[in-house]
Amino acid sequence: MAQGNFSRVTEFILLGLSDTRELQVVFFTLFLLAYAMVLLGNLLIIVTVRTDPKLSSPMYFLLCNLSFIDICCTSVTAPRMLVDLLSQRKAMVFEACIAQLFFLHFVGSSEMFLLTVMAYDRYTAICKPLHYTAIMSRWACWLLVSSCWAGGFLHSIVQTLLTIQLPFCGPNTIDNYFCDVPPVIRLACTDIYVTEWLMASNSGLISLGCFLLLVTSYGLILVTIRGRLTEGHWKALSTCTSHVMVVTLFFVPCIFTYLRPFSAFPFDKYVCVIYTILSPVMNPLIYTLRNNEVKESMWRLCKSCRV
Repeated sequence: MAQGNFSRVTEFILLGLSDTRELQVVFFTLFLLAYAMVLLGNLLIIVTVRTDPKLSSPMYFLLCNLSFIDICCTSVTAPRMLVDLLSQRKAMVFEACIAQLFFLHFVGSSEMFLLTVMAYDRYTAICKPLHYTAIMSRWACWLLVSSCWAGGFLHSIVQTLLTIQLPFCGPNTIDNYFCDVPPVIRLACTDIYVTEWLMASNSGLISLGCFLLLVTSYGLILVTIRGRLTEGHWKALSTCTSHVMVVTLFFVPCIFTYLRPFSAFPFDKYVCVIYTILSPVMNPLIYTLRNNEVKESMWRLCKSCRV
C-alpha cells in the first residue's frame, strides 16, 4: 500500500489494442466471433465427451477438463475486452484489476499443468501400453487434475500477494487490454527489481519447465515408435502432433512474456492475444478435426438432437 504523502491508485486505465475507432470495431467483431467459437466449440466437446460412453478413456477425460479451462481462461479477459472496445473510457477499479490478474494466472497456470499431464498420458499410452490402465486409472486422473488446479491456485496466490503489497500512487495507465503482472507492477512507485525477478522466476520457470517436460515426453514417444509405425502408432503420432501444435501456440508466447525482466515492448499486448484468445480458439478445432472418434461422436450427438 502507498505510504506517507502518496495517494493510493483506485483505478487503472486500459489503453487496449488500438485507439483508432475503425480498428476497435474490427477488433470487436473478430474477438466476439473468436469468443463465441471458444464457448460453443469447447462446450460441444464437453457435452460430447460426457454423453458418449465410448469416450471414457483418460485422454478424453483430460480433454474435457482442458475445454473447461479454456472457457474459463478466455472468459477472464474477453468479455471485459469486448465491452472496452465499445467504450470511450476504459477504466477498471483496483480491486477488479487484481481479481482479473488472480483468475488469469489461476486458470492459465492450471492449463499449463494440465497440458503437461496430457503429454504424460500420451507417453504412458504409447510407451507403456501394458501398464496404461493401471497407471492412468480413474482415481489417478482425478488426482492429476486436482493437482493441476491446486498448483494453479498456489502459483496465482503468490503472484497476487507480490502484487498487492506494492504501493501504487500513479501513473495508472496500462498499455494492454487486461490486467496482468508485468504491466501492473511497472506502475508501482517503488523499486520493483526484487519483486520483478521473483515473479519472472515464478511464472517464467513454470512456463519453461512445463514446456521442456512436454518436449521431452514427445521426444521419447518419437524414439519409441521410430521404425515400427503401425496403423495404431500413426494414429498416436497424429494425436501427439495436434498436442504439439497446441502447446507451442500456448507456451512460446507465455515464455516470451514472463521469462524476462518486465520491460515493455510495443507488441507485448499483441503477443498476449495469442495465448488468451487464439490458443483457446484453436483447441476445439485441432482436437475435433484431427480426431475421428470425437467427430463421429459429435455427429451422433447432432443426429440424436434432431430426432
